[in-house]
Amino acid sequence: MPESKSANVVRAIAVVGPTGAGKTALTQALASAASGGSGAVPNAAGQSTDTQFTAIDYMGDHYALIDAPGAVDFLADADHALPAADLAIVVADPDPEKAVLLQPFLKAVEEHKIPHALFINKIDQARGRLRELLDALQQVSALPLVARQIPIWEDEKVTGFVDLALERAYHYEAGKPSKIIDIPKDIAEREHEARFHMLEQLADFDDTLMEQLLSDMTPDRDTVFADLVRETREGLIAPVFFGSTAQGHGVRRLLKALRHDTPEPRLAAERLGLEGAGAYVMKISHAGQAGKLAYARVFGARMQDSDTLTLSDGSTQRPGALFAVQGAQTKKVSSAPEGDVVAIGKLDPVAAGDLLSRNGLQKAKVAAPQRFPVFVLAIATKDRKDDVRLSGALQKLVEEDAGLSVLHDQTTHEILLQGQGEPHLRAVIEKLKTRFGVDVSSARPSTPYKESIRKSVEKRGRHKKQTGGHGQFGDCVIQVKPLPRGQGFEFIDKITGGAIPRQWIPAVEAGVKDAMTKGPKGFPVVDVSVTLIDGSFHAVDSSEHSFQMAGRLGMSEALEECDGVILEPIEKLSIFTPSWGTPKINSAVSGHNGQILGFEGRDGWPGWDKVEAYLPHAERQTFIIELRSLTQGLATFEAEFDHMVEITGRRADDAAKRAHAA
Repeated sequence: MPESKSANVVRAIAVVGPTGAGKTALTQALASAASGGSGAVPNAAGQSTDTQFTAIDYMGDHYALIDAPGAVDFLADADHALPAADLAIVVADPDPEKAVLLQPFLKAVEEHKIPHALFINKIDQARGRLRELLDALQQVSALPLVARQIPIWEDEKVTGFVDLALERAYHYEAGKPSKIIDIPKDIAEREHEARFHMLEQLADFDDTLMEQLLSDMTPDRDTVFADLVRETREGLIAPVFFGSTAQGHGVRRLLKALRHDTPEPRLAAERLGLEGAGAYVMKISHAGQAGKLAYARVFGARMQDSDTLTLSDGSTQRPGALFAVQGAQTKKVSSAPEGDVVAIGKLDPVAAGDLLSRNGLQKAKVAAPQRFPVFVLAIATKDRKDDVRLSGALQKLVEEDAGLSVLHDQTTHEILLQGQGEPHLRAVIEKLKTRFGVDVSSARPSTPYKESIRKSVEKRGRHKKQTGGHGQFGDCVIQVKPLPRGQGFEFIDKITGGAIPRQWIPAVEAGVKDAMTKGPKGFPVVDVSVTLIDGSFHAVDSSEHSFQMAGRLGMSEALEECDGVILEPIEKLSIFTPSWGTPKINSAVSGHNGQILGFEGRDGWPGWDKVEAYLPHAERQTFIIELRSLTQGLATFEAEFDHMVEITGRRADDAAKRAHAA
């Protein structure tokens, strides 16, 4: 059996999986078993929203466990942490119908080329054959799934397992390590078939083993283990284990496998593009009195708090301090071993995804997946004195959270919080209050309606005012007509004979534009052509201000008579969904006043579709909620503005009422 790695390095294990599978419970169970505990941890209620780092030691080996969020709203929190892992454990539910929930997690580790294994949790709740579950899981995995174990059933309950590599049977013991037993006679044939199938899968990547099997030779145990280790580390197969975190079953067996199957940190460093000694920033946190902390993984050699680091922008700095990390707790240290996850203090400018070099070479940033915001809230401080604090707090939260962005909408004058779902943004608002002391109100964002016109009008705008001294006089005649949709605005000067002096014509245009910022229906006016055809001036009383007022008056009166219409923004959506959800989504799009444009298979995602559709901007907020509900939380979309369309009837009336009430 291969030896475990050097105890002088720390290996990083990412634990990922969907909400409800028991991902966090497995992380806690591994820590419990490693420290001599029972390894039994009930599946926690609720869901984790932040990536957590836990250090454990087991049989002289050191690990950093990366517990990534499982809820779709919070996946972005681990976007930069996941690539640094040496190996990932993907936690699955034993229900074949829930196998599809693993696909986004498997896809993530596959795209990062991270070696990974599956742990089927809650095996004590399993119903049906393991082979049926493996077949369902195989449909969502790009790698061959190689079962390392088969369950032992007694009275429709899983009471133990057979390790196919060791050819040993184990009986589960409550709160204690499993006990070695003889392989039950009634499953001996099934064990033989399962082991031979495992060897066949391994032989697909080992010609010598294939020759042995074809020659009916029994490979020795060391050969089998060597193949399991090599093929797992090289990302050729994904071994499958099972157990129950609630009972502590299978946890120690998994820990022992990690000792041998997990690659050394240098391979992760190569994937990240980091040569020699350095570190990779996995996450940023603004932690109260500690200030900004960069959670980073150490590569190449032990890091000292006196080391000089070359940042991604080419600047050099020394860490303000190094901290060992254990969940939410940090402890100041003077150095950290290769592979360890540490928090580095007072390191600016630095962001998640940055490569920090200790050999003076500038490194490029590691890009994270682009996550399009699917849910938006308009926020405002409840106390205007908090406006400045809000700005600073949002800047820090955006730096921490790759799935969060902030937009200051110039049309609606709203601060828009953009994220991955309603739970995500509610969590952000809670952080604003509890961590930064900024209490905000939130509301559905305003839809950026616009208005336009249907007919042409000619109008005179005349501004005349007599006060002490010089008066005010401006006079213009304009022709207003509609433009094709999407053309915006044009201003044409046709003044002849000096009816209006040249220096004041731009003032007329400015007044016209001013009147268009809010039309009769309460929205900005677009797709209009204005031609200045005539006017008059006073040698003493005319001024730039007078002609700007004249242009504004003329345009305001013209818009009242131009048969105005309200325009609604339409977005083009690319919706990504499991294929079985496509018919449901087609109905949902129609129910939200949208239009299906077509669909095709999603590139690189077997069993998924990409649905193209038009959807009114106003419908997007509720659409994502329904979309997730229809697809077990799996479907998502990307959207971009496409065009404006006229709305009439009740929808137009409601929009105008809201605008005038604002």
